[in-house]
Formats: sequence, C-alpha cells, structure tokens
Amino acid sequence: MKSLIVVALLLSLPALAADCLNNQPKSEAALIALERSWADALNHKNADTIACLLADEFEDADVDGSLHTRAETLAKIPNRKPDRTNRLTDLRAHIEGNMGYTRGLNEILDTDGKVVARVRFTDIFVYRDGRWQALAGHESLLSEAHR
Repeated sequence: MKSLIVVALLLSLPALAADCLNNQPKSEAALIALERSWADALNHKNADTIACLLADEFEDADVDGSLHTRAETLAKIPNRKPDRTNRLTDLRAHIEGNMGYTRGLNEILDTDGKVVARVRFTDIFVYRDGRWQALAGHESLLSEAHR
C-alpha cells in the first residue's frame, strides 16, 4: 500500500510542475510580458503565478536595501495592501544568450489612481527548462524630486 501511495505522489509531480508556462519564446517581448504578468499577479495577490516566475535561488533587494529569498518574497504576497496597484512604465529588456534582464518603473497607485510611490527596478532572468525564471531583483525608491 505504501508503495502505491509513493507511486501516485511521484506521478502527480509533473502535473504540478505543468502549471508553469513552458516553451516561452527567448525574446525581449516575452520578458516584458513576463514583467506585466508579475505586476498583475501582485495586484491580485496571486502567489502561485509569481512562484512560477521565480527561480529557486531568487533573491530580491528591496527599496530599503533588505534582501529577501524566494520563500520570503512569496510569503509577503497575501499580506500586500489591498488598496495599492502596480503600473509599469518605461519597460526595457535585453537578452544575451540564456540570460536577460528587464528594467522599468513601477508606479504604485492608491484607489483614486494617485501615484503614492515610484520604484525603479531591475530584474535578472535565466532561460532554463523552456521558460524564463527570475534570479534576482533590485528596487530603488525614487525621491519626491523624481516624481
């Protein structure tokens, strides 16, 4: 009976991994689409979508300089403020081999659409297993003078 349970669990693992999009194009447009998907998932507190985007070794340098692992990053998502929305602008992407990065500006909006913060970000990606995975992120809070 135990071996039957183990076999059933092993057979279900590929199905769980299949939830992440594979066969993504190796293009700058794909990286920009990925960033937009990431922002939308944050807006909807969808940690499962973001889990597919982050590599196991992902680390984020937050606006205050603190570092967060993948697990810490995912754990914060359900606790995000419900009255904030991310709006990405000034997005650019670059690819070199199996590595790529995106750079952009995240304008954080309140419920009235007013910009409450502007964050410049850079995300570094690797292309493996047929998809882009974020390895690292860095965020810088722009001062009032840059708003």
